[in-house]
Amino acid sequence: MRKVNFYTTAGGRAPVQEFLDALPPKAARKVLWVLQAIEDLPRVPEQYLKKLTGTRDIWEVRADFASDSFRLLGFWEAGHLIIVTNGFAKKTQKTPPGEIRLAEARRLEHFNRKFKP
Repeated sequence: MRKVNFYTTAGGRAPVQEFLDALPPKAARKVLWVLQAIEDLPRVPEQYLKKLTGTRDIWEVRADFASDSFRLLGFWEAGHLIIVTNGFAKKTQKTPPGEIRLAEARRLEHFNRKFKP
């Protein structure tokens, strides 16, 4: 099955955990429920997880709660592990380019740290 991990910076910060901690408790529970569904479901519906076109292998975790939409961006490692890098409240139809760039930069930094001799 799949596993979801939170990206950590070289200094030990976990930006997604910080994002979740700042959400109202019920909204955070919904996002965590979606992450659990991604781990547990044999086939994850696009309403919860979708590849962002035009990116360097960045995927979007999608959680809606009441009238709010929350998104986590991340990437796959080893085919079964998704590393979520950043989260935000989605306010427009398009994913903000700055959030995509941040996810791509964290992906590159993660692999550089992991495979650095």
